[in-house]
Amino acid sequence: MWIKYAYFSLKSLPAWFDDLLIRIKQLEVYAEELIAPPALWISGLFNPMSYLTSIMQVTARRDNLALDDMVLKTTVLNIRDQAEVVEPAENGAFIFGFFLQGASWELGRGAEQGNLAEMIPKELYPEMPVCQITAINRKDLISAGFYDCPCYVTSMRGGTFVFTAKLKMESDEFDHKLWILAGVALIMAPE
Repeated sequence: MWIKYAYFSLKSLPAWFDDLLIRIKQLEVYAEELIAPPALWISGLFNPMSYLTSIMQVTARRDNLALDDMVLKTTVLNIRDQAEVVEPAENGAFIFGFFLQGASWELGRGAEQGNLAEMIPKELYPEMPVCQITAINRKDLISAGFYDCPCYVTSMRGGTFVFTAKLKMESDEFDHKLWILAGVALIMAPE
């Protein structure tokens, strides 16, 4: 009966309630000072697409660009613990709370961005490192060497689609069809 009033989730009621309490805590912390945290738990938002759209709106307004020409760019940082992010992003936002399905993420060396890697056995939903989401003009988007990874709220996929993240592959020549066949996707709330 409560499902029609709730956000998308495949969790059992006790796990869902625990998740709800964590979401409320994030909103309370934000409401205290009305300053966005340096790294935002995007999975804890009731409508994550609105937050991502606001990143595009702020960038379009700041750079005097048409909102219809804006797309999101995903840069995966070499930071596993969101507590290490102490300053907010100068452009876009640092977010966390993504889990990979069908693959894993290999961290890069130094300032070099990591890349998608084969799935590790028995690790169904490896957590992604902190990501920086920025908005750029569609004509500046680079597709070579990147996999268009769909992002969903739950593993049910379908109607829970949020956006498409371009995730770096091992090389520009790597065949993105391997990731399509593996069903690789980002999930915000695994069971």
